[in-house]
Amino acid sequence: MGMDQTNFGELKNGESATLLSLTNNNGMRILLTNYGACLVSVMAPDKNGVFDDVVLGFDDAGSYESDGNCFGSTIGRNANRTGGAVVEIEGASYELPAVEGRNNLHSLPDGYHLRLWDFAHDADKQSIAFKLVSEDMDQGFPGRLEVSVVYTLTNSGEIIINYNCICDRTTIVNMTNHSYFNLAGHASGDVLDHVLSIDSKHFNPIDGECIPTGEIHSVAGTPFDFVIPKKIGRDIDQQDEQLKLGSGYDHNFVLNDDYLADTKMRLCAVATASATGRVLEVFTDQPAVQLYTGNHIKPGTPGKNGAIYSKRAGFCLETQYYPDANHHPDFPSTILPAGMPYRQTTIYKFSTVDGE
Repeated sequence: MGMDQTNFGELKNGESATLLSLTNNNGMRILLTNYGACLVSVMAPDKNGVFDDVVLGFDDAGSYESDGNCFGSTIGRNANRTGGAVVEIEGASYELPAVEGRNNLHSLPDGYHLRLWDFAHDADKQSIAFKLVSEDMDQGFPGRLEVSVVYTLTNSGEIIINYNCICDRTTIVNMTNHSYFNLAGHASGDVLDHVLSIDSKHFNPIDGECIPTGEIHSVAGTPFDFVIPKKIGRDIDQQDEQLKLGSGYDHNFVLNDDYLADTKMRLCAVATASATGRVLEVFTDQPAVQLYTGNHIKPGTPGKNGAIYSKRAGFCLETQYYPDANHHPDFPSTILPAGMPYRQTTIYKFSTVDGE
């Protein structure tokens, strides 16, 4: 096991990004960059021991800077959509940039995934820690936020992502990872044949702007029922109003029935590519996960190593608080009080099963 680092190209401002690698004792390797604390590559074995890259991405930092898909990105200070691009904290309103119609998405246009982070390697833990300071009123949010995102690669095929934040003013924090997975290989086409299960009996319906309506609906009898494993593509083109609004799956799934309760680390989703036997298990301590099926990847998007990506070439499982939680008192709150630590952990675990 070890770490290597190389130059990952220049950004528009002339600064250089760094590409970092971690390898475990079984030959699994991940690539990370300090540009956006981004997961660039995951080389994982299939059922025959053949390694392939199973996340979408680019060959250099400049391509990440100019692309809008957020491949592999660390998203913050506030992930997902914010209705009206405004939040209320302790009775005061804070305006955010409107970047998607009248709404904000992923704290753009200056999201954490578009910045160079400091980094350090811990050889004993086989981890890389990325650190960032987000100053008071950065992105429109109050408070100086100190952010740490630590990636650890274990010998059992786990990519553990630990998030730690603390702020000197009460603010909003909701961070996630935006990797697009394709367990048949990042250049293999769409993921509609992947079999997916999500441990969720409820989801958040969205309106015409992809903002949650505030309702919490049962998945039973709908295309959003992944309680029993099914192919991602089985229902994705059904004549369903919610699927039309999201152009496919782009919805938040509630992971605990008593949705105001504290949550503990647990398995929330499992995806399998039968052709390769690769399995992805997602563990989280967050109350929800967003399933996004790459509906807006533009056909002909150039990816790593000459790959060409198209619509639904990858799927995202973004562990998180509910989107637009600040406007829905019944949702778990994304408010982080001054001086209180924000901690969350996501684990992406890769393994294989024998094919037929």
